[in-house]
Amino acid sequence: MIARLRLADVVVAECVEGAELPAHLGPRPHLHPVRTLGGRTVTDVRPADHPWHLGFSVALQDVDGWNLWGGGTFVRDEGYVDRDDHGRIEHAGLVEVRDDAFDQRLRWRTPRGETLLDEHRRVRARLVEHGWELEVTTALTNATGRELRLGSPATNGCPGAGYGGFFWRLPSIGEPRVFTAAGAGEREVHDTTARWLAWAGQDHTLAFTGTDEATRRDPWFVRVHDYPGIGSQLAAREPLSLSPGGGLSRGLRVLIADGAPDAGAIEKWA
Repeated sequence: MIARLRLADVVVAECVEGAELPAHLGPRPHLHPVRTLGGRTVTDVRPADHPWHLGFSVALQDVDGWNLWGGGTFVRDEGYVDRDDHGRIEHAGLVEVRDDAFDQRLRWRTPRGETLLDEHRRVRARLVEHGWELEVTTALTNATGRELRLGSPATNGCPGAGYGGFFWRLPSIGEPRVFTAAGAGEREVHDTTARWLAWAGQDHTLAFTGTDEATRRDPWFVRVHDYPGIGSQLAAREPLSLSPGGGLSRGLRVLIADGAPDAGAIEKWA
């Protein structure tokens, strides 16, 4: 374990390194378990259907042709293919650690050990009305001496599968409700750019919103029926390019609540 987040004498999240995982699972640091203040676990790790889904993490399936997500790689005109192309995201140190916060340095590396991206991740927890809030910001910097392409299955020929960036795997429990201010249900909210998105289970609710305009422009990635997962699509339509030394940043806030705050309460929080 790398660090814990504690609020009101409750451990609400743990950050684990993931270095021991096999290459095809996309080894990377991730938050799991994440819990409500009442103790409900709201992340899942290594589920049978997608064992490379690791709690709440940051990952991409295509970084200059390398898979740093895990699982099969989507290849244009071929579909998902098992390839020996899995990199890893390595914990490189903590900059600051408090009960409610930590800053982390990470390296995104190929199987041969080349560093593709340097990352500075900032993780904060705070008590809010209805529960607590997790805020994660990530700053990625091209560590190579060449232009670096960041893509997704969507940019490689699989429409609607622009996943990559922030991704939250939820436990499979009951029939969740997923909604925004404009609509409800997977078909209505997937691939939209709503200001906030909420996931309501039997006794808990998660709400997601970007911390900045760049993140809010990234469409939501939503799965309910195949598996329970929420993400923010960094490369939803076209790949992104980073020049040598260039970078990008994204930030996500997550409300983690026991019970069921309504849309008005979520709007106020967002």
